[in-house]
Amino acid sequence: MWLYAAALVGLCYLLRWYREKQVVSHLRDKYVFITGCDSGFGHLLARQLDLRGLRVLAACLTEKGAQQLRAQTSDRLETVILDVTKTESISAATQWVKERVGDRGLWGLVNNAGISIPTAPNEWLTKHDFMKILDVNLLGLLEVTLSLLSLVRKARGRVVNVSSVVGRVSLLGGGYCISKYGVEAFSDSLRRELSYFGVKVALIEPGFFKTNVTSPEKISRAIQEAWDRVSPEVKDIYGEKFLASGFPGTLIGILELSEGKNQGRLGGTAVKRLPSAQGVIPALWDRAPHQALLL
Repeated sequence: MWLYAAALVGLCYLLRWYREKQVVSHLRDKYVFITGCDSGFGHLLARQLDLRGLRVLAACLTEKGAQQLRAQTSDRLETVILDVTKTESISAATQWVKERVGDRGLWGLVNNAGISIPTAPNEWLTKHDFMKILDVNLLGLLEVTLSLLSLVRKARGRVVNVSSVVGRVSLLGGGYCISKYGVEAFSDSLRRELSYFGVKVALIEPGFFKTNVTSPEKISRAIQEAWDRVSPEVKDIYGEKFLASGFPGTLIGILELSEGKNQGRLGGTAVKRLPSAQGVIPALWDRAPHQALLL
């Protein structure tokens, strides 16, 4: 009996392995739209998909970022300027995408644009500090997705939302962790709604890789700036020792402890070793992609 049970479990794993190894055909004819391509994972992903022959539509916040990306890719890749916090910018980018994909629709939408500051203990921040991050990481992602959803549905394609490990456990105050929890919730509900139309929704949850978003220097500077703005009463409650502690056990403490241990680098030959880009790629071309991938 145990032998039959073991054989059945082995068969299930074999079928699962075979299913996960199946990839979508005719990838070179498919369009993928990526936000946040000026630097970091978006920049890396755009380059890697271009190398694999996909038709990449890369959204950058600045013309400088767009020029740098075009200089490192083939003529297939096209760029557009996009500010995900502005409705008119999203509308213009949506029309731009429609003109390029035509009746084929949009195979892949990768929502990657994001920021991590201002961040600090919650009591040190204002509503505006929270909204600055939520506008980009959550509300911008929502509006971009809703604007392009009809094109993704037409292609029976994929929506890939870049969340974070802090979308599972909150490690620091401010809007970043809140925004990533929101991305997780939106993705889960969207997945259930769009499965009826053959559209798959995947979450990518990177850990602590060296990007602008996880720069300990920038996060420390943002915390110091928030401290400088708080009232004398709040400073008396927390004290300088709290500020100098480095917030052990929180995001900034973990980033400082991991400094130099994470070998992922953006740029040079090490770019190919960054697992986050490798995690997004299967979400776009596997026939049965994972719903969420923690990296």
